[in-house]
Amino acid sequence: MKITTKFWIGLAILVILSPLGLLLPGYFKADGAWGEWGVDEIRKLIGYVPQGLNKLSQFWNSPMPDYAFKGWENKSLVHLSISYVVSAIIGVLVIICAVFLIGKFLSKNKNL
Repeated sequence: MKITTKFWIGLAILVILSPLGLLLPGYFKADGAWGEWGVDEIRKLIGYVPQGLNKLSQFWNSPMPDYAFKGWENKSLVHLSISYVVSAIIGVLVIICAVFLIGKFLSKNKNL
């Protein structure tokens, strides 16, 4: 089996396993994932929100907050799992397109 085939199979497995992010925090009685804190969670963790972070938090809003479709935040685990998988697929496609475009750009500039 070629290395690229193994890569795509491994990536597909990771996409399918992405809903574990819904189950594991509850199982281990943990809050959100490390580093995915919002302004409210940071205020709770350290007692204040740095000024720069507060300003940047209002600059960008995620198109899929908490990896869920709009209106699905309080739906069942099955619905949330579907939105996690779709979010993972979208993320993978965005990264593939970005890498492809960067590769095209760099290969054009190779002749300089």
